[in-house]
Amino acid sequence: MGKVTGFLEFERLEEGYPPAEQRLKNYKEFVIGLTPEEAKIQGARCMDCGIPFCNNGCPVNNIIPDFNDLVYQGDWKNAITVLHSTNNFPEFTGRICPAPCEAACTLNVNDDAVGIKSIEHAIIDRAWAEGWVVPQPAIIKTGKKIAIVGSGPAGLAAAQQLARAGHEVTVFEKNDAVGGLMRFGIPDFKMDKSHIDLRVKQMEAEGVVFRTNTLIGEMPKGSKVTNWATTTISPEQLKKDFDAVLLSGGAEQSRDLPVPGRELDGIHFAMEFLPQQNKINRGGKLKDQLRADGKHVIVIGGGDTGSDCVGTSNRHGAVSVIQFEVMPRPPVEENRPLTWPYWPLKLRTSSSHEEGCEREFAISTKEFIGENGKVTGVKTVRVEFKDGKFSEVPGTEQVLKADLVLLAMGFVSPVETILAGFGVDKDARGNAKATTEDDGGYRTNVDKVFAAGDMRRGQSLVVWAIREGRQAARAVDQYLMGATTLPR
Repeated sequence: MGKVTGFLEFERLEEGYPPAEQRLKNYKEFVIGLTPEEAKIQGARCMDCGIPFCNNGCPVNNIIPDFNDLVYQGDWKNAITVLHSTNNFPEFTGRICPAPCEAACTLNVNDDAVGIKSIEHAIIDRAWAEGWVVPQPAIIKTGKKIAIVGSGPAGLAAAQQLARAGHEVTVFEKNDAVGGLMRFGIPDFKMDKSHIDLRVKQMEAEGVVFRTNTLIGEMPKGSKVTNWATTTISPEQLKKDFDAVLLSGGAEQSRDLPVPGRELDGIHFAMEFLPQQNKINRGGKLKDQLRADGKHVIVIGGGDTGSDCVGTSNRHGAVSVIQFEVMPRPPVEENRPLTWPYWPLKLRTSSSHEEGCEREFAISTKEFIGENGKVTGVKTVRVEFKDGKFSEVPGTEQVLKADLVLLAMGFVSPVETILAGFGVDKDARGNAKATTEDDGGYRTNVDKVFAAGDMRRGQSLVVWAIREGRQAARAVDQYLMGATTLPR
């Protein structure tokens, strides 16, 4: 695959960025993709390894060596055909996937992995530019009606697969635009939402109907989950009107931090902060947008959501941004003999970190300090992780100034009332209980109700959601028709 000696001749080339001072002035997507010639050279690095671990490292099992070779050969049209055979939305994964395929790359054992993600990005961008991505409406209609609750990557993948199988598919979204957490959680500077809009147009041409601002069931009183719905439909009505229902919403219940002072003003979940900016970016209006202008910001949580809060806060004009992580600082380089081909533990520095952020590791929040009902600081202590638990380091307490605290510690489960409204059994973590077996997979305990994506597996990656959406579509098709030709 690629050029047999390419990995010996060519070095890995990373996608580029404009200088931080330029990109901080707007919310536009800023990654500079590979040119066709650069992509060809990177494709040449794909070695004839015999066992392509990258295929299994990728949750959707992309046929990676094949499309790398096609790019090297200059056959871009067949490259997008191969890519689309396993992945409905490579424009999403090519931008925001952390690329577990690259961690599993055989070349990654002792060298820099093949730049699989950048090649995928180049393929889909060229495919859109050349007009190769076109609607594929079903020739034969089944007359079966399917409701999909949630328009994130799992719901969209399932909707496209089921529509192409000939079913009538309606996707319900509680907010005012399609995309779920991709639309309102991921900042525009990481992924421009025009990419979602292009897919929505394609899917509408394939027969998918989208109903936004529509909540299925009810939200808990006082919920902080973003909900801009203007219409509500009961689960009973949905089950009555459709032959099958797929629950594919996100795991939107944020993990809280119940320490003294939590009730102070100025302490918010990341998913209160990020969706508001995305709504403003697309021309929406809010009475009181939560902003970081002129503030000392502390982001609690060292993952991708926390990084997104860092980048957005800097674009607002924060005076300072500090990001907390309770775990110790990981090594800069992974222990490859120990971890390959699995996802390694190592320090990951995002473009948002590079734009300006102080990162604190092995630190825990003990208390929020405030005056006149507003947060003014965070009391912290250093911690050590020993014998499977954290212990405080004596004499390390300090108070850091904070005008805005953003809680970005992950998500614990889907919204409980949504699952309860359908009567769906939950697993030990509060997710919809359903297996992924080929026979009866993705089915809940409720007749004709299925679950996939974060709703079923918990907080995860966009690429895992696409996988689950595709597999759930197969399960639904099998349930309705008694047989299916959709891929697993």
